[in-house]
Amino acid sequence: MEGYPLDPIAIAIGPLQVHWYGLIIGFGIALGFYLAVKEGDRLGLPKDTFADLLIWAIPIAIISARIYYVLFEWGYYSQHPGDIIKIWNGGIAIHGALIGAVTTTIVFSKMKHISFWKLADIAAPSIILGQAIGRWGNFMNQEAHGGEVTRSFLENLHLPEFIINQMYIDGHYYHPTFLYESIWNFVGFILLLSLRKVNLKRGELFLSYVIWYSIGRFFIEGMRTDSLMLTDSLRIAQVISLVLLATAITILVIRRRQKKEQLPYNSAVNE
Repeated sequence: MEGYPLDPIAIAIGPLQVHWYGLIIGFGIALGFYLAVKEGDRLGLPKDTFADLLIWAIPIAIISARIYYVLFEWGYYSQHPGDIIKIWNGGIAIHGALIGAVTTTIVFSKMKHISFWKLADIAAPSIILGQAIGRWGNFMNQEAHGGEVTRSFLENLHLPEFIINQMYIDGHYYHPTFLYESIWNFVGFILLLSLRKVNLKRGELFLSYVIWYSIGRFFIEGMRTDSLMLTDSLRIAQVISLVLLATAITILVIRRRQKKEQLPYNSAVNE
């Protein structure tokens, strides 16, 4: 029996509305920030490094994520310009956020004379954890789902009732692709924490994140029905995932073949 979907609005005081989408993404950012700061302290990063970085990286990442999404949905937003700022309704692309965050980190690292790879390595587990948590914001908005399925299919996945009910949209049940990607990212988070103990070369933890996330995103994106499209049959996220995957592997191989000695992950920040 179909249940009622969850209310996407967490708090409503008169005209003021606080959406679960924003709260969940905010929680993911806060938790990721906490973990990055703890690891940065362990590895000797200057105090407040990540606080100073996030002051710039978070707003730039959100803006670039929205710009990325709006550009590829310009057919709609050109007719509804007032909706461009309504990010609480969803529509921020993680690849756009990564472009903004990585660019900001590159500039920041040069200004602070800290290795970009060092910052990226420390942040990698936090990033993928934030992505895992953030997908539940999509869940609350009933977006980022896959194709139509039956209720029995969802029940056979042994999903809790509240997820099954939330996947009932406009009279049909859908693949919970938000959940598939969230689980993939949580597994990636655990994997990256484990790789810290292997003491990879500097930069390889971040490249491992890019490889892991890109593989999962490529396959899960193929199941979704709300993808940003480059052509009628070509999904933008899949193309970007393949480009990032190939780039990360290439950089990894080139750096491994270089005769120059690469510093290990646990090396001091000023080395």
